[in-house]
Order: sequence, then structure tokens, then C-alpha cells
Amino acid sequence: MNLTKREFMQVLTAASAAGMGLGRFADASAQTAAEGLYDVPQFGNVSFLHITDCHAQLKPIYFREPSVNLGVADMKGRLPHLVGEQLLKAAQVKPGTAAAHALTYLDFEQAAQRYGKVGGFAHLATLVKRLRASRPGALLLDGGDTWQGSGTSLWTKGQDMVDACKLLGVDVMTGHWEFTLGMERVQEIVAKDFAGKVDFVAQNVKTLDFGDPVFKPYVIKPMNGVPVAIIGQAFPYTPIANPRYMVKDWEFGIQDENMQKMVDEARGKGAQVVVVLSHNGMDVDLKMASRVRGIDAILGGHTHDGMPVASVIRNAGGQTLVTNAGSNGKFLGVLDFDVRNGKVADYRYRLLPVFANMLPADQDMDALITKVRAPYESKLAEQLAVTDGLLYRRGNFNGTGDQLIVDALMAVQGADLAFSPGFRWGTTLLPGQPITREWLLDMTATTYSYATLTEMKGDMIKTVLEDVADNLFNPDPYYQQGGDMVRVGGLSYACDPLAEMGQRISDMRLKGQPIDPAKTYKVAGWAPVAEDAAKAGNPMVWDLVEQWLKARGGKVSPRQPNAPRLTGGVLPNPGYAG
Repeated sequence: MNLTKREFMQVLTAASAAGMGLGRFADASAQTAAEGLYDVPQFGNVSFLHITDCHAQLKPIYFREPSVNLGVADMKGRLPHLVGEQLLKAAQVKPGTAAAHALTYLDFEQAAQRYGKVGGFAHLATLVKRLRASRPGALLLDGGDTWQGSGTSLWTKGQDMVDACKLLGVDVMTGHWEFTLGMERVQEIVAKDFAGKVDFVAQNVKTLDFGDPVFKPYVIKPMNGVPVAIIGQAFPYTPIANPRYMVKDWEFGIQDENMQKMVDEARGKGAQVVVVLSHNGMDVDLKMASRVRGIDAILGGHTHDGMPVASVIRNAGGQTLVTNAGSNGKFLGVLDFDVRNGKVADYRYRLLPVFANMLPADQDMDALITKVRAPYESKLAEQLAVTDGLLYRRGNFNGTGDQLIVDALMAVQGADLAFSPGFRWGTTLLPGQPITREWLLDMTATTYSYATLTEMKGDMIKTVLEDVADNLFNPDPYYQQGGDMVRVGGLSYACDPLAEMGQRISDMRLKGQPIDPAKTYKVAGWAPVAEDAAKAGNPMVWDLVEQWLKARGGKVSPRQPNAPRLTGGVLPNPGYAG
């Protein structure tokens, strides 16, 4: 582990201060869960409940956390770049427990069978109500990536999630994948569905023509006599990571200067607590916390890092807590502040895993979910095949779920190789589970999931890989523009994450033969961001994968992820377990 002794002690101190008691109740049964795992004593007078990156998962699911989350440069050995045993050590969580299963990939198949599915809005609703009962005035914050990631969210244009979030009691939210529904749809929801109920905040989204704010930059709300400000930070690279034409009139960005202005303005209006509801990604949040003064906490999302302890970042104004509440509805963050004499005196932080078999389903939310899914249930449930192996997505380089997608695209389109985007959303299937249309859409459902077949020269293939690698491994977090490494099928290569831009990718081979920079290859892919791809009449990726699945004779053999050979001294690394 690459934490210094001082850093490691700081993590342990933070864990203690945050009241991390997961290890005590990690073996709790369903009968004792309410009195153990979910017994979170009230603390202080200001409380925030935080969800993020649920990706439209209304029902309980399985979700495997990554075994590869590499940290480079200053981020090596620091949260969130710890996986497996290293993360458990930092969080003081006992291996083999329910908490360990929620936080890591360790013994995933066996632990999933033991502890069951996670998430589900009906179970999350029960937990939210329980915590609100002990925390009068608590605010529920949604970090975005809420209206995208499932078949029903795609077919209803996010309406299923909008209705669920209103019923859940979300108070404030920011966005990212929401914007791929298009500007008009986002504004319609904010102006109509959210009016008087949910505040959509984003200080860094402005009009391209005059630089006017598109949404409220922040809101100030009273909580037990304490004015608290919530500033929104939408995903800064939306027009790069997603199609520009979907947000053609808006500009995004990190905008530290404007963030500082908003913090100062909120403080000037009397805010005694200032939190940022962010979709930056955790590394970006950590850097922002070191640069902007006056933020008490950044409640972050985007990178799907379930962080059991808050990182304490020093800056010119004092300190800022940075947290991240994972993904897929499997966690609820709880941040309690003790505010005295106009400022934060102390805090407690807990990250609670949402185990569906430990939390009864809320009846009202369960009824809503049943209602919104009813028109699509038979279509979603259609069995396309059965998987003989574990299917998952998350990890820096590849996962078995993405391997299935690239295998299908190459076979159906007759491609030499295939690319699949480094999306972090998507759910997990255990060996022996049916591959349904719902799972396929959980892995592919975007508003621009067109399948492509492109002729590409060898030197362009290298350029694509280099660009994405710099996205992921740039030593400056502000140049990391979202997502994991593009998933590659058919092509083997070596990667040096520590190398300079343009020099990370080497030894590219196709069927054992070196890629010829001047030769043209057929490259399959999907989810292109160029507008002309949307007008080309290409099939949707799920249709091609479904065709391939149905041709398997009812079974899909285990997939072996095609991952690069790592070079250049990046290993050993506490963010890599292979």
C-alpha cells in the first residue's frame, strides 16, 4: 500500500471521527439489521442524505465493485484508488462481511449469494424515511446520473425516475447523463415536474451566447435554524464525453473562480454551512477542495466510488470533506454536522449499503415502480440466453459484460476488432442467471447507442487508445474527462499509465500480428458522439447483441476480459488486484 504512515493514520482518524461502525454490524442478519447496520445515532443539527449515479435502477440488482481502480501520480495509494483488501484496511472493515461485500469485489459470487441484491428504490425509500425520522429537516441530495441507465428510463424519457425521485423526497439535484435527453427535455422536467419540489442546481452550466446561468447556481435552505447552501456542480465535460449536439446552446467546465464566487456569495447571504453537490468525479473534487475556500463538504459522484470514509482536504480557508456515494442505488451517504456559533464544529459521516433483504420495501414506492414498469415488463423479462459465467462491467480496462458486447459486435458485423465505451454504469449477472433484455439495456441504454462499423487505419487505432488513456491517466485530474478505458475486442496491446501523452500504448497486435499503422481495419463500435452518426440510420447496439445472444443456443460461455499488459512500473499498486 502506498499510503505514508502519516496519511494512513489520517485515514484511520477520519474513519473514527466519521463514526464508521460498519464492521461491528457487518454480519447482521435481516432480523437484526435495523438495530445494527442501519442504527445510525443522530448527531448535530444539520444533516444531508446523499445518493448519486443510480442510473435508473429502480429494482434491486447485483453490482460488482472494481478490482482495478489505478491511481497515478499524486493519486496513487489515496482514496478512491484502493481496491479489495486495501480499501477494507483503510475503512477498518472486516473481510468476509456484508460491508466488505458492499465495498469490494472480494469473493463476489459467494458473497452475493449470501447477502442478496442491493439497491432498489423501494428499499432505499425505507432507509431514507428511517433516517429522516431521526434527523428533522434533513435534506436528500441527488448527485445526478439518475434519469439514464435502463430500458424504462430510455422509453419514458426519464419520467420513471423523475416520478420516483419526487416520491423519494429528493430536495436538490445536479446532473450529467440527464443532459443526453436533450436541452428541451431537461428544461421541461425542471420547469414542470420539479417546480416547487426539487431544486436543480448547476453553477457551471451557462449559455454559449451570453454566459447566462441556465439553472440556479445554488439554493439556501434553513435547517433547524441554520442556513445551509447547496451549490451545484454538473459534470464539466458533458459536451466532450457525450454528444455536443444534445447541449449545443450550453457550455460547462470546472470554473473554480465562479465556484469561489458562489461560495462567497452564499456565505455573504448568511449561509453557515456550504456544501457542493458535485458530479466532477472524486479526483477532480479532491483538487477542487484544495483550491476553493469556504466549502464544508463536497458530496461527489460520477466515478462511482463508494467511499466509506470522508477525505479531509486542507486549503487556505481551513478544510473540506470530500465524499462519494457509489452507484446503482446501493449506498446512501449520511453526513451530519454539529454547527455552533455560525460554523461547523464537528461531523460524522457514514456510508450505508442498501441491502434489499435487510430493508423492507416501502409500499408506496413499490407500488409506483410496479406501475411504471407494467407496460414494459414482458419485453424487459424476455430471456435471450443464460450466462455460464459472471458478467460485470466496472474496472479501469474491461469487464466480462463489455467483453460480451465486443464479441457480439465483431461476430455480427464481421469486424477485425471492436471498441466499447468505458462506461461505468451497468449491472451484474451471476453464473446461471438468465440474460434478459432488461440486463442488455442496463448495459447499453443511451439516447445515442448506435452501432457503427468504421474503416480505420492502424495509426488511428493507436490515436484512439492514446486519447482515452490520457483521459483516464492524466496526472492532473482537471484533464480527466470521464469514463474508464475504452474496452477492446480482438486487439491485444500494452499500456504504460505513467508514460507521457501519446506514449502510453504499444505492442498492438491482431491475432498475434503487429498492427500495421498504414493498413485499414474494420472496427466495430457503438455510442458515437458525432451528430452525423445519429443521422446515418445505423442499428441500435442492443439489437445486434440480442441477435448474437439468440444464436448462442441458449447458453453463453464465460467471457475472459481482454485487458492490456501493464508496463512501465505502475505495478504494484493498491488500486490493482488484477
